[in-house]
Amino acid sequence: MTTSKANVTRRLAITIGIVAALLSIPFIAMQFTNEVNWDLTDFIIMGALLLVTGLAIELVTRKITSAKWRFVICAVILFILFLIWAELAVGLFGTPFAGS
Repeated sequence: MTTSKANVTRRLAITIGIVAALLSIPFIAMQFTNEVNWDLTDFIIMGALLLVTGLAIELVTRKITSAKWRFVICAVILFILFLIWAELAVGLFGTPFAGS
C-alpha cells in the first residue's frame, strides 16, 4: 500500500470512527432516559447524513488549497447539515421531508 492510499484509508477510518462516536451518544442516552427514542431508521439516516458530511469535508480539505475557501466551503457544508438535521428533528420548515 502506498503512503497516499494508507493516508486516505486512515482518514476514512477516522471519519467512520467519529460518526460511530456521535451515533453512540443517542444510543447511550436511550439506555438512561425515555426522552431519547430513536429506532433503527433514525440511526441509519443520521449515520448516512454524518458520513456524507464527513466525506464531503474530507474531500474539500484534500482538494481545496486556499484556507479561506476551505473554511467557507466547510462552513456551508456544516450549515446544510444543521438545516437538514433541524428539519428532520422538528420540521423547522414544514416540508414533507420531515414527515410534516
